[in-house]
Amino acid sequence: MSGLSEQLVDGLNASYGVHARSRAAHAKGVLCAATFTPTASASALSRAPHFAGPPVRAHVRFSNGSGNPTVPDSTRDARGMAVKFYLPDGGTTDIVAITLPVFFTRTPEDLIAFNQARRPDPATGEPDAAKVGAFLAEHPESVPAVTAAITHPTPASYAALTYHALHAFGFVASDDTVRYGRYHLVPDGGEEILDEEEAAGKPADYLRDELNDRLAGGPARFALDVQLGTADDPIDDPTAEWPPDREVVRMGTIDITGLAFDREGEGDVLVFDPTRVPDGIRLSDDKILLARPGAYSVSVTRRTSG
Repeated sequence: MSGLSEQLVDGLNASYGVHARSRAAHAKGVLCAATFTPTASASALSRAPHFAGPPVRAHVRFSNGSGNPTVPDSTRDARGMAVKFYLPDGGTTDIVAITLPVFFTRTPEDLIAFNQARRPDPATGEPDAAKVGAFLAEHPESVPAVTAAITHPTPASYAALTYHALHAFGFVASDDTVRYGRYHLVPDGGEEILDEEEAAGKPADYLRDELNDRLAGGPARFALDVQLGTADDPIDDPTAEWPPDREVVRMGTIDITGLAFDREGEGDVLVFDPTRVPDGIRLSDDKILLARPGAYSVSVTRRTSG
């Protein structure tokens, strides 16, 4: 897996450039302090400690999708929301979500090929449309994510977007029954987007500034929902969107209280790894999900060396 992990990060670096001390993807972001409060129904679905106990402390990191930390916030891009829950036993567990409804590929090998196809041409600075088209012709499952990415609206706020954790997890109840589902993070106040004229007038770092101003007026709240799959829904394919009529269980609320400055300073590295799960949550056989820890390890090593 180590060679594959290197290739995954190499592909991101080729697309976005190499930027010292930055993540290979989602390089530009803002860290926040938060609290997660589970609902009464959460513990019926999962015996995981943050679903079955009192409120827990959390970190939330909002980000742009690019691996270039200098790209203006108004650039058309997917956005990310990662959550780290601090568990009663001293451990942690993470959720990683983006604003696209599905992922680009089913396997790490296909993701490497996709990143090669969309690598900017040195002469133009833009991807070669013919190469991208050829990849999509061979991988039609990638078309929904690519279409969503290139048509993604410009957000008015990180706190006014819906985020989707694209991998399925097994939620284990106290009686050992397992239901597979996907997380969705839904803003309490609904979504807010900008038109092209509004976006063009925004400063480069407006999303951080807007969030700081918003939180000065009180917490930003997200609902944490789990969409439950049926026997017809694939649990190992992040390119497949499940039908919207599937049962949804509200697991709790995330209250974001302010910007956080207690991590990611002076060489401190904060990693959000969705395979880091406690008892009460199981991983699926999703190959993209299982490839994440290795790629994160490579990215961390590169961020902290040299």
